[in-house]
Amino acid sequence: MKKPMGFAFGALAVFAIVFCGAAMAQNSGSASQPTAASDSFPAWAYPWAPDFKAPLDDGIPRHVPDSAASFTVTQERDLFFAPDWHPDDHPPMPAVVASGRKPEVRACGSCHRVEGTGGPENVALAGLPESYIIQQMADYKSGARKFAGPQRSPVVLMTAIAKAATDAEVKAAAAYFASLKPKQTIRVVEADTVPVTQIARVFYMTVKDGGTEPIGRRIVEVPVDVAQFEHRDPRAQFTAYVPTGSIAKGETLAKTGGSGRTIACAGCHGPTLRGIGAIPAIAGRSLSYLVRQMYDFQQHARQGSAGEMMMPVVEKLSQDDMIALAAYVSSLQP
Repeated sequence: MKKPMGFAFGALAVFAIVFCGAAMAQNSGSASQPTAASDSFPAWAYPWAPDFKAPLDDGIPRHVPDSAASFTVTQERDLFFAPDWHPDDHPPMPAVVASGRKPEVRACGSCHRVEGTGGPENVALAGLPESYIIQQMADYKSGARKFAGPQRSPVVLMTAIAKAATDAEVKAAAAYFASLKPKQTIRVVEADTVPVTQIARVFYMTVKDGGTEPIGRRIVEVPVDVAQFEHRDPRAQFTAYVPTGSIAKGETLAKTGGSGRTIACAGCHGPTLRGIGAIPAIAGRSLSYLVRQMYDFQQHARQGSAGEMMMPVVEKLSQDDMIALAAYVSSLQP
């Protein structure tokens, strides 16, 4: 008898829960460490400016490097249309990725880009296991996957789409994105000072001639070319500034668990952190996204099978730990 798609994820989830629980229990006698108890909400990881006014469409077709295509701003902002700048870079898209289905199933490729590269405001879907994507959509639909931060537009849209999409649409999108190879789009830079930024609705952009400011306890993840990113070009690149020393600290936490602070990431996500079976890859993904997920798990907002695995893993992490882990993990080749 053929097993349902969620079976593989569920079986691995049980193994991972047992593995993580045993590892955390083994480390419970370690020397006490600072925890997240005194940390405030990391608002910097959840940028949200609902009153931000984007420039109006001037009717002039836009272009991006190394593409013969052109689209207007209105087309680029249409959530039922996924701008395909580089059609030779990916296989044919299913309809749900290219155009969605009105009125509620937006085109997956519009927000996540046609090659699944995503951006700091959401997640890169390229290369994620098909069964994992299907399970996450089920968790959005059931309400198991919630968010600790504000109800940003990506959150609202994903919940609505998950509730409206058919099983066939979810499977088609999941199979498509799972077939794609992840791309390196982020350069992690350690710094004490960073460019001054502003929030453009759901992501940060550098303020022209705005000078610099101390980085403090945060990650500053910005598009290298804002226009290229807003045109939804999958080849858009990002710079992620992290506090000095973050990558080495994150490597220690990721590889050793930090004397009981957490457990080694490779135990579930594989030796290169590119995933094992239905367990997703985390290497090379958006730092902002990774911090949001760790915090959501810690606050028990993101539940479901993934939550059961991750809650004990992140329970003792401070905000500085999350920053360091994201810095190291995202610096790796996806």
